[in-house]
Amino acid sequence: MPENPATPAPLLLVDGFNVLWAGTFGFPAPIFSRDKSRELTGLFAFFALLRATIRDDLDVTRPEVLVVFDGEHGTADRVAADGEYKANRETTAEALKPLQFLAPVKEGLNLHGIRWVEVDDAEADDVIATLATRAAATRPVRIMSRDADYYQLLTDQVRIINRSRKSSRRLITPAEVVERYGVTPEQWPAFRALTGDSADNIPGVRGVGPKVAASLLRDGMPLDQLPGSGRLVGAKGAAITAAWEDVLRWEGMITMHRDLTVPIAPTGEVSPTLPKPADVVEKIGLW
Repeated sequence: MPENPATPAPLLLVDGFNVLWAGTFGFPAPIFSRDKSRELTGLFAFFALLRATIRDDLDVTRPEVLVVFDGEHGTADRVAADGEYKANRETTAEALKPLQFLAPVKEGLNLHGIRWVEVDDAEADDVIATLATRAAATRPVRIMSRDADYYQLLTDQVRIINRSRKSSRRLITPAEVVERYGVTPEQWPAFRALTGDSADNIPGVRGVGPKVAASLLRDGMPLDQLPGSGRLVGAKGAAITAAWEDVLRWEGMITMHRDLTVPIAPTGEVSPTLPKPADVVEKIGLW
């Protein structure tokens, strides 16, 4: 008789840079080494947030954890499509402060058996979208990130954890997107193309806000069917028509790729439990 394979562990995919930035700039107090010679806020906060999320915010138990980082040239394809993509992001030393913690974060993950992946020519969201789509066929998937563009991945199996929200509202479901925005997860790229996404420097159509976009996309309307739907009327319809090529390009940029070649694959095995963040920093040798 064929063997009955063990049920794989739920998969927690962590948007590494998103958590690192949140920890560096949003932690309650700065953290320094014992001799006060090194600031360690981003490093300490990364492991504190990850440990707390696994402990307090998951609706599944004993996950496999996989951290995903943006590749150095990950934005190249989208920048080629639109030179303004993420061009509004600051590149000052202060804005890039979290990068100083990247190497020790990776070392801390390695030392504690938490796997991570970085694809040089891919953004983390595309890698996460690929891994989430594949894993959701066999097990629950949770994505740890504050980036709302992950809403497009939401299904019965895939949920998002946003730790910047109140504890009772951190787990985001497809139903919340429908109720709050009036569109389905599948329509999220179209919705954002129309309304804009300031984080990625996508302006959207002037005068088209969430209510107008939701009305235009009601009943599951695909974006490419809008011109023939009879819904593009009045001044706002004219504005969308005038910007139509841009809108289609923005939708394509917001849509996450789900078919990347990723050099590692989830194992289905439960990841080791992380110790307290101070113990992680101690083991790295930076206290």
